[in-house]
Amino acid sequence: MTSFVGNAAARAAFRAALSGAQLHHAWLIAGPEGIGKARFARAAAMRMLAEAAGATDLAGDFEVPEANATRRMIEAGAHPDYRVLERLAKDPEKKPGQDIARSIKIDQVRGLNPMFATKPSMSMRRVVVIDSIDDVERPGAANALLKNLEEPPVGTIFLLVSHSPGRLLPTIRSRCRLLRFDPLSDEDVAAVLRAELPEASAAEIDALVRAGDGSPGKALGFAGLDIATLDKEMAAIAARGDPDNLIRARLAKALGVKAAQPRYEAFLARVPAFIATQARGRQGPGLAQALDAYAAASQLGPLAIAQSLDAQGTVFEMGGILARLANR
Repeated sequence: MTSFVGNAAARAAFRAALSGAQLHHAWLIAGPEGIGKARFARAAAMRMLAEAAGATDLAGDFEVPEANATRRMIEAGAHPDYRVLERLAKDPEKKPGQDIARSIKIDQVRGLNPMFATKPSMSMRRVVVIDSIDDVERPGAANALLKNLEEPPVGTIFLLVSHSPGRLLPTIRSRCRLLRFDPLSDEDVAAVLRAELPEASAAEIDALVRAGDGSPGKALGFAGLDIATLDKEMAAIAARGDPDNLIRARLAKALGVKAAQPRYEAFLARVPAFIATQARGRQGPGLAQALDAYAAASQLGPLAIAQSLDAQGTVFEMGGILARLANR
């Protein structure tokens, strides 16, 4: 939690607000997924609580030393004035990240009430991070949270992470001050990837930067899946249409086996983004064709995962959608 890449203006705006006379009680930290919004929210929460507790060992804007008491308590999950609401594992006994609930439930929101019934314990401030507000179950959990946003408990700051702020209840958005995070530059994404993947080749980093489209988190999700080869195959289909079906057949065979599931899912996620990139340089009928292909690919991928459609058939069909791009 000591360094950030990108979105310096957003961080500076929050720092300025934090240094002001009165900090707004709810912040909507909005932007594409995987660009560091949640990481910033957690770091900002830690810094706010450390400052409120009168820490004298702070430097920079959002840094908190490892030896700081507030940081130690937060990292131990023992700070009484700090809460994070996020989707929970359906079975706590399983490994983290497996079988995660689809939403943040109303019981989780109501679980904040005992804390709100008392004053903050360590200072005059407490912080609640919700990662993400998009996942809060409607209508029950969203309405329960709205009550706290409308009548905020004394000293409480809400940091709401959102990947799709336009889908939120207008009443929730209206209670928040917007802090906009933008996609990172290719240079910044590459810097993050080189730090996280020190053994990756320059060619792999370049491919992941393209796949990430401004999101280091998204790019890291493709790491180790040979995205460069998938992009090469997609480009070949888009350019020539694959009239003999050889490329589609090759992809279907490679991605259709059970062992290739992560790469298969990456392919399904990558195709719409690839088509969107192709569409940017088109006009007229060519653009309309690309937009139709984008809509079809965006629908097929999630459907294939949700309904466990045959992987080889899905890859072949997705290749057919890509082939439409050759008909300019």
